[in-house]
Amino acid sequence: MLNARLPEAASPPTATGTKWREERVLDYRYWTPRLVSFRITRDPGFRFVPGRYARLGLVGADGEVIWRPFSMVSGAQDDFLEFLAVLVEGGQFSPLLAALKAGDPVLIEKAEFGFLTLDQLAPGDNLWMFASGSGLGPFLSILREPAPWRTFRHLVLVHSVRYLDDLAYRADIEEIRDTVAGIEGNADLRYVPVVTRESGGTLSARIPQLIEDGRLESAADIKLDVATSRAMVCGNPDLTQEMRKLLAVRGFATSRRGVPGQMAFEKYW
Repeated sequence: MLNARLPEAASPPTATGTKWREERVLDYRYWTPRLVSFRITRDPGFRFVPGRYARLGLVGADGEVIWRPFSMVSGAQDDFLEFLAVLVEGGQFSPLLAALKAGDPVLIEKAEFGFLTLDQLAPGDNLWMFASGSGLGPFLSILREPAPWRTFRHLVLVHSVRYLDDLAYRADIEEIRDTVAGIEGNADLRYVPVVTRESGGTLSARIPQLIEDGRLESAADIKLDVATSRAMVCGNPDLTQEMRKLLAVRGFATSRRGVPGQMAFEKYW
């Protein structure tokens, strides 16, 4: 559960612009001093495809609105919206985000964005989801829905972080694996945590290196080949650039002109 809750007396959101709505903070959680997740109210008219992101706005001291993209962590059918974020020292948005408390307003654009969705991928047996840091968020949203469990035989979630404490949502991942899988399809979920700066029974190198030396495929017990596998990547620019090159060498391609490919990326960093 998240740490803070919206007081019953808090007023509902009221402000609406031509492109955005004002919502309210429901819950706020610190996973670590730098990693937070938060829930906000959700207008019934806001719809999104799991894997996509929204643009959130907070009002700065000068009255100007600062906007940032955040992938949805929540499922498409949830009556709230949940997001995962890293607080960046010296950033404009992070101090405003860190100061939020239950009941505070958050602006959200009415549109959804992004291409990290299952319809970008051609049919396959295995779905690999590669995330670094807060890039985990869209994959949780995807895994909360029936589609991946009905479409693939094996789901592999790889989450790379610096420290063990950064492995957020582990209980949620286990719950999804134990509940959604049995209800929605026959796929199995294989969760592979990667921690790069301390040991603790997990893999401890960067994802591209773990792929090149074979350790990642060994840990997941699944081959990463273009004939049977599809790949989705969300994380920092270094990871996405390296993964694009690495996967391309193996024959993977992104979708083009409506033709589904074998890999998809989120690029809002």
